[in-house]
Amino acid sequence: MGRGSIEIKMIENPTNRQVTYSKRRTGIMKKAKELTVLCDAEVSIIMFSNSGKCHEYCSPGTDTKKIMNRYQQSLGTNLWSEQYESMQRTLSHLKEINGNLRREIRQRMGEDLDGLDFDHLRGLEQNVDHALHEVRTRKYHVISTQTDTNKKKVKNSEEAYRRLLQELGMRDESVYGYVDNAPVPWEHGVSLESRESHMYPYRVVPSQPNLHGMALYGSHELRLG
Repeated sequence: MGRGSIEIKMIENPTNRQVTYSKRRTGIMKKAKELTVLCDAEVSIIMFSNSGKCHEYCSPGTDTKKIMNRYQQSLGTNLWSEQYESMQRTLSHLKEINGNLRREIRQRMGEDLDGLDFDHLRGLEQNVDHALHEVRTRKYHVISTQTDTNKKKVKNSEEAYRRLLQELGMRDESVYGYVDNAPVPWEHGVSLESRESHMYPYRVVPSQPNLHGMALYGSHELRLG
């Protein structure tokens, strides 16, 4: 029993539609290759799926552009004239816009003003004033931002400097110990004698263990006259 024919209409299921397109596209490409080999024909096929993906085949030794040119010569038509005219219109429009922008730039720089009447000059003045206001506002914003950033940098540097001073002071105390100004016998300290012959006893307490035995070597006097 042979396979029955199907109704030719769009397949509603997207998955089935994509599968059918893929299978039949492969079959058409195969037939085009066979036709090229068997009949020495020049074949060009261009297909677009509903998703916009392009598939094409062209006979070896030629390309699609050459086949399209032969098609135009055979039918005596021009496939690109309308597109060329549209491109020319677009180019002319862009040239006009470019010319207007260049003229406006020259006018804002104080050039090419001879052909302008009072209303145009007044409008140009307002535009320049507005542009000047915007530029000045932006300049002040940049200056303010840079000033705040520099202030933060200076503040951070000052805090880092104070921390270093504190760390240095703590390190000095840990290395050199501290000074105890409590009264002690003269033989265990160092005295400073001023012009009024007053004695100021101090006791130096070293923090290093190897300095604790220095008292065994006797006392030494230091007098400043």
